[in-house]
Amino acid sequence: MYLVCGEALFDFFSANEAGTPASQVNYKAIAGGSPFNVAVGLRRLGVESALLTGLSTDYLGRRLHQVLVDEGVSTRFSHDFDAPTTLAMVAVGANGSPHYSFRGEGCADRQLNLAHLPELGPEVRGLHVGSFSLVVQPVGDTLLTLVQRESGKRLISLDPNVRLNPQPDIELWRSRIATLVEYADLIKVSDEDLSLLYPGQDPQVVIGSWLEHRCQLAFLTRGGQGATVFSRQHGVWSLPACPVQIADTVGAGDTFQAALIAWLTEQQLDDVEGLHSLDAGQIGKMLDFAMRAAALTCTKTGPDLPYRQQLDQ
Repeated sequence: MYLVCGEALFDFFSANEAGTPASQVNYKAIAGGSPFNVAVGLRRLGVESALLTGLSTDYLGRRLHQVLVDEGVSTRFSHDFDAPTTLAMVAVGANGSPHYSFRGEGCADRQLNLAHLPELGPEVRGLHVGSFSLVVQPVGDTLLTLVQRESGKRLISLDPNVRLNPQPDIELWRSRIATLVEYADLIKVSDEDLSLLYPGQDPQVVIGSWLEHRCQLAFLTRGGQGATVFSRQHGVWSLPACPVQIADTVGAGDTFQAALIAWLTEQQLDDVEGLHSLDAGQIGKMLDFAMRAAALTCTKTGPDLPYRQQLDQ
């Protein structure tokens, strides 16, 4: 089982058609949040997963809980709170990239504190953390404590997934990511994340500094330009993006992340020792698998992550 930690929310996509009056805004709401998507994505790719999060007792929170149950994601690490569900208002650009505006202050997925941290059994092979749950409180410090406690015992994966709307303090983001990098074994980051965190800096220099800590592998996603892998043992190389008809890119990064973990699990390499043992050929197959999975998500509207059998077609 992989334990994914962080926010669970509803994405509200504007669905206005030509001729709709300005006084009327139509939305399509889809369950999401980066960690929520990764947990669902893992299940769809055949990996047992659980989500450590706060869920509201309101209508939307109960819907989120039902989605997890329907998808087969374990909810035994989730906690109920009498607080609202986070809402993300999403506008999709001409190139399919999403622009977010969050309504999350005081919401349920931010409420986890140290008292909610579980003791983990041997069935939990690894942890994944990422996105704005890393930098809003009290959940941010709670997840940092969990990562520090479990690093070296289980595989730790990290995706910064920087979102400045819920937390606009970029210095806080930089500080927290710099701390978490010291404990992570596997890091996925987008070019957009790096441009926000370290504007004007060479990505290879930044990611190279991450590999000086625990991290063995880092993946840089670059949208339509493909992706690059940075291996401490085997160097740096890239693959081009898979050619697809893009609906939008919402959830593509989460799919990429879930696919990395799923590939390791399928190969029975989803632990610290397994990650260290990878050769260049295996890393290349891992990268290809993640890119093909992410490409499938881009062909659909919203975070509709692929199923394992779709990647064999």
